[in-house]
Amino acid sequence: MDGSIFPYHFDQRGFALGYRKGPKGAVWLARLKERDRRQEVTLGFADDALDPDGIRTLDYAQAQAKARDWLAAVDAEKTEVVAPYTVATCLDDYFADYQRRGGKALRTTEIAADAFIRPALDKTLVNELTTQRIRDWHAALAASPARLRTHRSAESQNLRQAAPQDDLDATRRRRATANRVMNILKAALNHAYREGKTTSDDAWRRVRPFREADAPKVRYLDAAEVRRLVNATDPAFRPMVQCAPLTGCRYGEIAAFRVADFDRAAGTITVRSAKAGKPRHVVLTEDGLALFERHAVGKAGAALPFSKPDGKPWGKSHQHRRLREACERASIDPPASFHVLRHTYATMLLRAGAPLPVIAANLGHADTRMTERHYAHLVPSHVADVIRATMPKLGLVEPSVVVPLASNSR
Repeated sequence: MDGSIFPYHFDQRGFALGYRKGPKGAVWLARLKERDRRQEVTLGFADDALDPDGIRTLDYAQAQAKARDWLAAVDAEKTEVVAPYTVATCLDDYFADYQRRGGKALRTTEIAADAFIRPALDKTLVNELTTQRIRDWHAALAASPARLRTHRSAESQNLRQAAPQDDLDATRRRRATANRVMNILKAALNHAYREGKTTSDDAWRRVRPFREADAPKVRYLDAAEVRRLVNATDPAFRPMVQCAPLTGCRYGEIAAFRVADFDRAAGTITVRSAKAGKPRHVVLTEDGLALFERHAVGKAGAALPFSKPDGKPWGKSHQHRRLREACERASIDPPASFHVLRHTYATMLLRAGAPLPVIAANLGHADTRMTERHYAHLVPSHVADVIRATMPKLGLVEPSVVVPLASNSR
């Protein structure tokens, strides 16, 4: 029976002890047959002709023992030392994947996680997170005072003075922040769940965000306020502020423009690195064309149309102090941000009759849902027209003798 093998299965995983007789004598074999691989090893000679010594020549019991030792060694090689999977590691894995996928808000997302998630949950094992633990963290975050810009050398974080309990808008803002930060945590935990790092997503799936925490209405400036703001802005920074309400672009998009992005013939400016990850072409108005013509003339294609006086690009936080000081000089309170100027652009287009899909395309929204969420209440509607046309005048308010200098209704 040369070449034959007689297996003796020890378990159901495909592990067997075999005896094979060949021209040079019989040997004991161990075989492991798994779904993704097959291994076989010669254990020693069988004791057909020689007495067993437990090393080179084995009887059946010795072959069994040696086969089990070999299987244990194979399993040991396969077993990895798995470190405890904490929220800290979970966040690191998520940010690495986010960067690989080309996420546009990596740095700001990391800063939010460092400030609000890591201090409270960094060392917590993901498998030990409970719904109540996440809810308590979420509630504490919403109840904490807002953080203010703090110098790196400062010993403690600057915090905004706690608002009165009856300040509903301050409460809404803190809850909105808590919801945004919780979305970061959930995104990281969901990534861990998809990668098989944790067995269940029940703990965080049951935690709901605060309701009605979004801003009740979009803030924007009227034309007179925009002019005051531009005139009050530092001349070196003024082109950046002019560009925002003329294009609806974000601060980072404006700072990244190159002269080559300006297409005079088409009357557009190309946003190459947008928040959504897709480039877009923003159609310029007559004022927008004039602005880019002025700041692009005579410059190379790779040059910045809007740069600092030394030719370097404006940085990520260079706008805060300059815009705040300009708002103070222009008597705009509360101070406007670049996002308010973006809202101003969209609002002016809507009031002039531009369709929502057109505005969404210029703003870089993937569809009209985000545009409708912020601006739908400003769209002229049949309901509003009918109510104003049919409701009789009751004469309940006496005419005012005060004449407003500028419209302030928004």
